[in-house]
This record gives sequence, C-alpha cells and structure tokens, in this order.
Amino acid sequence: MASLTIRKLDDAVKTYLRLRSAKNHRSVEEEVRVILRELIEGREEPLTPFSAPPAQSIAPVPQRTGALPEASVTLIIGGGIAAYKSLDLIRRLKERRVEVRCVLTKAAQQFVTPLAVSALSHERVYTDLFDPQSEFDAGHIRLARDCDLIVVAPATADLMAKMANGHADDLASAILLATNRKILLAPAMNPLMWNNAATRRNLAQLQRDGVVLVGPNSGEMAEAGEAGVGRMSEAIEIATAAERLLRPPVPKPLAGKRVLITAGPTHEPIDPVRYIANRSSGKQGFAIAAAAQAAGAEVILVSGPVDLDDPAGVTVKHVESARQMLEQVRAALPADIAIFAAAVADWRVANEGEQKLKKTAAGMPPLQLVENPDILATISKLADKRPPLVIGFAAETEHLIDNAKTKLARKGCDWIVANDVSPATGVMGGDRNTVHLISKNAEKNDEITVDSWPVMTKEQVAIELVAHVAKSVTGKSLESAS
Repeated sequence: MASLTIRKLDDAVKTYLRLRSAKNHRSVEEEVRVILRELIEGREEPLTPFSAPPAQSIAPVPQRTGALPEASVTLIIGGGIAAYKSLDLIRRLKERRVEVRCVLTKAAQQFVTPLAVSALSHERVYTDLFDPQSEFDAGHIRLARDCDLIVVAPATADLMAKMANGHADDLASAILLATNRKILLAPAMNPLMWNNAATRRNLAQLQRDGVVLVGPNSGEMAEAGEAGVGRMSEAIEIATAAERLLRPPVPKPLAGKRVLITAGPTHEPIDPVRYIANRSSGKQGFAIAAAAQAAGAEVILVSGPVDLDDPAGVTVKHVESARQMLEQVRAALPADIAIFAAAVADWRVANEGEQKLKKTAAGMPPLQLVENPDILATISKLADKRPPLVIGFAAETEHLIDNAKTKLARKGCDWIVANDVSPATGVMGGDRNTVHLISKNAEKNDEITVDSWPVMTKEQVAIELVAHVAKSVTGKSLESAS
C-alpha cells in the first residue's frame, strides 16, 4: 500500500492522535502507521501515552443548516513576499471545513517558517523531495493525489514556468507534475514579470492544460514606487475560489426573489469636517448580500460608508446619511425580503454647520440633536409595499435577548437577529459573530422563540440566515433546492 488516507474520524480520536503524535514528534499520518504496526505485531500498549477523552466530555459542534462537508487541499507556498498571505489563507480554508496540508518551496522558507505554517494547519509541513521519512512510500505522490484540490499561493513566475514546461526538480514541482487533481493558481510577481512574454506564454499553456487562476490583482508592489497588475489575491478571494472548485454549485432556492439589504454605518454631518456615526464595518451585511445572491436572489444592497468591495452580482447603492438610506430603501421596493443589518445613527444635528465649527473661549458650541428616521419601523409598518418578510438586527451591549424581544414588538418586524457588540466581544469590525434569531411562531399564537447559534464567521452567519430565509419563504432548504 503506497498511501494512507483516513477521514471522518470523530473529535475524540482526532484529539488523541494529535496529542500522541506531538509527544512522539511525528506527523499524525506517521503516528497512525506506528499504531497499526503495533497492533499487527500483537502489542497491547498503543493507547498508553494518552487516554482518548470520553466522547461525552467533548461538546459537539452543532451542525447548522449551512454547514459544508469536509474537503482537503494541498497548499503549495511559493517563494515571494506574498507568502505571508498564505498564513491567513490556511485559516480561511479551515473556517470552510477544509483540511490543509502544506508544502513550502526552498525560497518560501525565506518568507514564512515551517513552524508557523504547521501551527496554523495542525499538520506536518513538507519541504524536501528527498525526505526519507515521507518518500519511503512515495510521499510526493500522496501529496499530489490524497487531496481534492491543489492550491499554489503565491504562484511565482518560476513555479509557473516549471509547471508549463513539466519540470520536477523539487517537491512542489514534482507534486504538480504527478497530480491528477484540479490546480488553482494565485499568481504573485512584479508587474514587469507578469507582463513578460515568457510568463504570458507559460500562462497560456497552463490555461490550455486546465489550470484555474484567481487574480492577480492590481495595486502597489512591495518594491518602492512599483505598481500594476501582479499582487496576489487576498486570502478570502483565494479561499472562495477554492471552495467553488471543491464543492458543487450552491442551490438557488431564492431564484426569482428580490432581497433588499442595508449595511454599514451612516454618517450624520455636524459640519463639513465632523460627523456622528456608529461603529460598523458593514462586513455582516455585505456577507448576507453575497449569500443571498449565491442563493439565486436579485439583491439590492444599500450601504453606508464602508471600506469593502461591492459583492459580485449585487446592485449596490452607496449613501452617507440615514435619510439618504431611507430614500434608497423606499426606491428599492417592492421586495420579497428586507434585511436591515445597517447600524443607522439614531440622531443627527438639527442644524448642520456650513463651515467648520471653531473652539471658542465660551467652550463647546451647543449641538441640538434630532431623531433620525427609523428605517426598520418605517418599512415594517408600511400599509403598501411592505415586504412579506422583514428582518432587523439588534446590536446590544447588555440584556441582549430581552432588548431584542422588545425591539421585535416595537418595530413591527418579523425576525430580529440579535448580537452582543460589547467591546469584549470584538464583533464590531471583526470577522466573527455570535447571534440569536428571535421570531414569532405563528403556529403558537405568535409565541416568541429564540434560536441561539454557535460562534461563526460572519460569512457562516450569512449562509445560515439565508438558509432560514429560504426555508421560510419558499419551503426549500439550501441542500434540497434545485
């Protein structure tokens, strides 16, 4: 048997294997071989170094509607300054339930260390084609084929040239030549290298060979004064591209539905320089827009000022103030579903200064505040053009569930997504969220129910919310829709 692949182990077994392999300074695969050899030789002590924790002592992770099956990737990290992004890429892939085994070229080790990569991937890192510990059973063949996808990030000009011309003089190029799996390249190089005739020829050959590209992007280079096309795509872009290749197309349960979403903060001007705003990155609203679009919906996203790229395939209306946001929301009606994730400022200055307000000896100039329009309540209580499903967000710092229930009744919406945004959570501007879906149960005289979700990335929260919306509106789940 030239290779060994074991998947779908329960958490207790995985924990035991990781502890034992760490104690013995071996990879998990090598430790499994040792255990099997001990069993075959009739020994009775293979489990003595550690006792596997009892199954009930490990809290199971709830399987959400939007959960995705596991997949595996061999990640080849090339030698370039963009190699530092590969560390974030490992994390992004693992968030998507993708197992990652990493290969570092000799040049890559000048930018990132095997120790750092191993710590993030929880796997042994491979660097040498002639490593006796892995090559006794053709380790490069296992790395090339015991995976669902090979990702090269960064894909340097040198690596691309080797691939295009069939070279195999190190571990990375040998894997790429020996694989029968799909290959995803994330090129990264100086703009002149990217536009060089040799690179263009190599790229054309690789595309004819069926290699898939993500990027490169345009922007400033590491070298001072250099800019152009050649920047490696961001980790989240590469992870998204890898997920599209790893998993079947997302069903389209919201096809034919129009979804209106708000996101980000609003800026309420005090004078030409200053403004009042809420702390909001817009990440959750943008993630919901992307998930709804992926589920087949026509999506209109009304966004306050954010530092985010517009989601692909989504109509985005950019606004500044709460009044502008309400105007664009009204213009986007009618809609089948409205999701109000924006952190709208509750107040604005009654009289905006035409010039910058100056400090005076009398102290701070008085600012009279007036209440902004309540967009969620306004749309929820429309007599005409009210969307059949209206969802609000409740960002609270205390008494989360109680305040969210009160908001559900006061605003007149159908669901509230409540999340704790107190400073200790790091939710505002962060990448993770813990939410509770609060809704009225029509079958039980509008009894309020609370569905608490585990900690997820904001993308996972978006997928889960869209799955609930699809089931409520169409009766179809993301898994069963066709």
